[in-house]
Amino acid sequence: MKNIIALLFTISFFVANSQDVDEIINNYIEITGGVEAYQELEGYKIYASVNQQGLEIPIEIVQLKNRTSLKLTLQGQELKQGVFDGEVLWSVGFPDFKPVKSDDEDVANLKNELKSFPDPFLKYKELGYTVELEGTEDFEGTEVYLIKLTKTPVLIDGEEFPNIDYWLFDTENNIPLAVRSEILEGQGKGFIEEQRFSDYQEVEGIYFPFSLTFGIKDQPGGQTFVVQKMEINPEIDDSEFKFPEEEIKE
Repeated sequence: MKNIIALLFTISFFVANSQDVDEIINNYIEITGGVEAYQELEGYKIYASVNQQGLEIPIEIVQLKNRTSLKLTLQGQELKQGVFDGEVLWSVGFPDFKPVKSDDEDVANLKNELKSFPDPFLKYKELGYTVELEGTEDFEGTEVYLIKLTKTPVLIDGEEFPNIDYWLFDTENNIPLAVRSEILEGQGKGFIEEQRFSDYQEVEGIYFPFSLTFGIKDQPGGQTFVVQKMEINPEIDDSEFKFPEEEIKE
């Protein structure tokens, strides 16, 4: 009998937890624009800038359902990063400014990530993601919900690794204030990357953060990315994403 009661209690706990998480997510989607507005979103173009040691660097980001591009202007030279045409992922190297293709694993990981466009919470169940409410915590004086989002595993050197984000939602308005994830490879491996969101502004019915700060959790510094303008559902020529084969010289 005790085992049955314990089982029922466990089931009721997880059901209640799931309902709480879905309520937070549904409120977030509704407050920032609503399901219909998100479903009509085919892509966007961001005009922004970052300040690097007193130098203001202009940045343009294009994010479509299955294509991406980031272009920054450095010392009068355009530098493209993370350009994806749906099949080929490439970036321009520095300081030689030569385009280089990424490997198949990076392409596969990006394709999986793009499946969640325009927001990973909008259709997380359909994508096979899971969400868990981990509780609440203090985030710079604001009480936030800590929501664990487990996505499709990432591939690194042929091995699958858990792909987990921890989202911090303001408990008062259910707006995301930050997201954290572990860096799985490279120089920062093992550190927790933290992206902070603020200055939400409405663009054609959807609220987007116009200030984003990227850094390492519990460490000073970070890079702030300030948005000046956004275009919704822009018309972008396919040539913007194509790998410049003619520029490759052996």
